[in-house]
Amino acid sequence: MVNDDGTAQASKGSAVASARVAGDGKARTRPRGRPRSFDRETALEKALLAFWEHGYEATSVSDLTRVMDIGAPSLYAAFGDKRSLFEEVVHVYGARYGSFADRALAEEPTARAAVERTLREAATAYTEPGHPHGCLVVHAAANCSNPEVEQSLRDRRNANIAAFESRIRADVASGVLPPATDVAALARHTGAMIQGMSQQARDGASREELEAVAEIALSIWPRTGTHTG
Repeated sequence: MVNDDGTAQASKGSAVASARVAGDGKARTRPRGRPRSFDRETALEKALLAFWEHGYEATSVSDLTRVMDIGAPSLYAAFGDKRSLFEEVVHVYGARYGSFADRALAEEPTARAAVERTLREAATAYTEPGHPHGCLVVHAAANCSNPEVEQSLRDRRNANIAAFESRIRADVASGVLPPATDVAALARHTGAMIQGMSQQARDGASREELEAVAEIALSIWPRTGTHTG
């Protein structure tokens, strides 16, 4: 008998609903809590921009999951911990945004030509729209409390200076530069200009302003053919 309050009818409805669910294999076997798929390269680029803008220390895991639009379990599964993700970011940054100095050293005939090209391309790269200004390798270690990360970035910056020093030394040996050239100081000056231009770009300097700085920096370069012997 059906009660006036409809209790039996409701129970019958529940039974029918249960039967439908039982007969629907998809409804019964659908996984719960499955991580949402994501494009790894897109997520990595978003992490790169976050680290580039805010630095290593100030970019938290929660910041990363928010900008990458993934959960923490997906981040750890795809990239490892924050430090491992950052190491991959630095590698991608070097290949995609920061390789202009390596190309200049490989393709230009003299150290001075390589430095001139590097500084001009730095003025452009550090002020391009569409991404943070300056250099990630220069700025990411600001206020960093992780000594391994800080040392890794320092090693990269020093490696750039060493590459310029090696090229300058070769030009001195071949007579392109004067024998009295202070090779180490000239290479260090180049590194200081690149890093300084990066900071100036962060502070709002335009490409044209940085190109003017590059011109002054090149004016102190020893002139070709002033060597003796």
